[in-house]
Amino acid sequence: MNLLLYGAPGSGKGTQANMLRSHFGIPHIATGDMLRAEIAAETDLGRQAQPILAAGKYVSDDIMIGIVRNRVIYLKVPVDDLLHRLSGRLVCPTCQRTYPPGTARCEADGSPLIQREDDRAEAVRPRIEIYLEKTVPVLDHYRGGGLVSEIDGRGTIEEISRHVLAAVNGRVAKTQKTA
Repeated sequence: MNLLLYGAPGSGKGTQANMLRSHFGIPHIATGDMLRAEIAAETDLGRQAQPILAAGKYVSDDIMIGIVRNRVIYLKVPVDDLLHRLSGRLVCPTCQRTYPPGTARCEADGSPLIQREDDRAEAVRPRIEIYLEKTVPVLDHYRGGGLVSEIDGRGTIEEISRHVLAAVNGRVAKTQKTA
């Protein structure tokens, strides 16, 4: 099963990816990881992406579409909610797990939590604006192919997880019927 979790920074992609990995026994691969793998394998797409990534820029829609092909779960969260989530988010400096405000230590290793520079209030809005400008148009491509399941990314982790699983199970059932 190939599945793309799509959403703005702070929408819960990492949290839901971990749940899907545990539930289905599938790997969690971030698009950055996918790009690095293409570069390492010296594919045509990897050779195109390498200089763009090296310059710290976003890879074009055409390259990303070539890398990610099958299913898309879009975690839709309003901008104001994203701003609130990200500007208070804390991270473990050791394992990179994220936590909500008020959490003192990492559950996995006990490290004191920190706030990433790019999660500070002044950095969050530009990140979301770049996301909206550069990556949301790719979503329209997938919508055109009937590959997108849109999930409301607000609510408890458990509620969102139920919706994500329902969408994935629906896609798996559709795929199996046509196979």
